Amino acid sequence: MYDTRPRRYQVLPPVVKNLIIINVLLVVIQQVLWSSFHIQLADYLGLHYFRSDLFRPWQVITHLFMHGDPRSLQMTFLHIGSNMFALWMFGSILENSWGPKRFLIFYFVCGLGAALCHLAVLSLQYEPVVHGFQDFLANPSLAQFELFIRHHPPRGVDGRILDRLQSLYNDWSNAPGNSSYPKFATQFLHEYIYGAKDAAGVHVDGFLDEATVGASGAVFGVLFAFGFLFPNLELMLLFPPIPIKAKWFVIGYAVLELYSGIRNTAGDNVAHFAHLGGMLFAFLLLKLWRYRYGGRNF
Repeated sequence: MYDTRPRRYQVLPPVVKNLIIINVLLVVIQQVLWSSFHIQLADYLGLHYFRSDLFRPWQVITHLFMHGDPRSLQMTFLHIGSNMFALWMFGSILENSWGPKRFLIFYFVCGLGAALCHLAVLSLQYEPVVHGFQDFLANPSLAQFELFIRHHPPRGVDGRILDRLQSLYNDWSNAPGNSSYPKFATQFLHEYIYGAKDAAGVHVDGFLDEATVGASGAVFGVLFAFGFLFPNLELMLLFPPIPIKAKWFVIGYAVLELYSGIRNTAGDNVAHFAHLGGMLFAFLLLKLWRYRYGGRNF
């Protein structure tokens, strides 16, 4: 049944408050583990591609509570600060309107939807590389090695792995008949894709091992819901300081994310399609709820 009882407005309602507390605590734990033990918490709780050796099923949830990189305090503070500010600003209004249970369900549906969309986009980037490696394993020749390097230029991993690949390619090109190079190429390509252990036994990330962290997918879903339910409410932009209706702000943000995701600028490590995924699942859930409750302002 639809709950028509009036609710007392809370500046910091319980779900939003506890989400912020958990996120901040994990940032503190992340920094302590890195500075004291050189443990990267994102290896365990950040979202990894399913072919990565670091992937664990629980990461589709836990990545929502991870932010930034312990090696960069500035980036970490910016990441969690912007997400938690948006969660408080827009999420508080939604939780006061819906109640804690419905808001919590909405938040996690958007976060999970964002993760699924992000993994789908990653598959378009990663699967050709995996298949290229499988083609090499089927025919471990210099020609196939060259084909892999040309179609999938090694990038985005530890420089030591890239140096080994380049050195091997140069040596093999100078001595194409050397029978030991196919074995080395198989080992080095495996390390490039799946990672390796260094001399101290620490995992060195491979191409598939990049972790995705942050509540942004869920927060973008919250932002979309705010624009969906309160389309004509005016917001004040900071730069430039002009008023804009919520619906235009959300639409503009979505278009910017789509453009940024398609453009895929070098060095851009923002999961734009995860943001769009959060918005998409927010739209689907809101339409379902609106249909279920007969068009009432749930």
